Amino acid sequence: MESPPAGTRELTLFLCGDVMTGRGIDQILPHPGGAQLFESYMRSARGYVALAERASGRIARPADFAYVWGDALAEFEHRRPDARIVNLETAVTAADAPWPGKGIHYRMHPDNAPCLGAAGIDCCVLANNHVLDWGREGLVQTLDTLRRAGIRSAGAGRDAIEAAAPAVLGVPGKGRVLVFAFGMASSGVPPDWAAGPGLPGVNFLPDLSAHSLQAIAARVRAVKRPGDLAVASIHWGGNWGFAIPPAQRRFARGLTDTAGVDVVHGHSSHHVKGIEVHRGRLILYGCGDFLNDYEGIGGYEAYRDDLALMYFPTLDLDSGRLRRMTLVPTRTRRFRIGRAPEDGVAWLLETLNREGRPLGTQLVRQPDGNLALRWG
Repeated sequence: MESPPAGTRELTLFLCGDVMTGRGIDQILPHPGGAQLFESYMRSARGYVALAERASGRIARPADFAYVWGDALAEFEHRRPDARIVNLETAVTAADAPWPGKGIHYRMHPDNAPCLGAAGIDCCVLANNHVLDWGREGLVQTLDTLRRAGIRSAGAGRDAIEAAAPAVLGVPGKGRVLVFAFGMASSGVPPDWAAGPGLPGVNFLPDLSAHSLQAIAARVRAVKRPGDLAVASIHWGGNWGFAIPPAQRRFARGLTDTAGVDVVHGHSSHHVKGIEVHRGRLILYGCGDFLNDYEGIGGYEAYRDDLALMYFPTLDLDSGRLRRMTLVPTRTRRFRIGRAPEDGVAWLLETLNREGRPLGTQLVRQPDGNLALRWG
């Protein structure tokens, strides 16, 4: 919001909501994995391709690895963010045994992992309710596949120590971005997915208590050095509804006030939620779904879950304070990210201004059709 003084050092992130490249999307990529599903709704992942085609038209396949990112690639090229961070809401595995008792299972075949590289993703957050859909074997294969692809991960690991460790993203000439990631039961993460001694799993956050806040603060203090920027990426809350629970708001503010966190990156909601800037620190409570195979599934049209945003916050490297943020409106059609149409931009602007009013934020449309955040 403020103009940076001369000599200010800045860093720009790319953040977004859930990225789900499994199931139907996996089936259109060059190396589709097994299509069998164990859902009451659908028995083959190809059924989700058929739903999307019925809604929006034929999807040519096999699609190349860059296809799904569509117009987002031009934005990346134009804005050149210093670090690209996504919540990867799928296992990357060829494992065949689904987690028992769970109704939905996402997976992308490891040979399709280059689709993440096509967008230059630097870090995949894995602390979510789908990364163990194909068991601990599937999680370990996900970790191995991302490592081979040169993509950092956070929020899951082969044991509790690895799951809690931040992803450390070095930015040449600028410093480091530390990504700490947490998953909560409120978003559907089963408590027995928690990593333990010698037990692969997620970095499970049991509650939003003062004790949990202090534990995170100690973890951040142990790693963060002067000039580092810390991101807390949290999978929390339900899929639908704009209301932000008071406990989430208190916890997010506590992360920035006492835990040394510079950006709170919240996700799980299938639609965008209100944005807050607390004492100069950015808090995203819910970023919506950036990419998925839900096209053609009805029932929640009022939430416009086909619409999303590319979040480009620019931070002061010395203070961690938000300097400015551009938001690029998008819409998914035929499993491909495109620029949002005029009615979609208007809906996002109206919705986020309505939800941001009690949080002290406002979005302003720019001449290029993108949105700029105002606060204070």
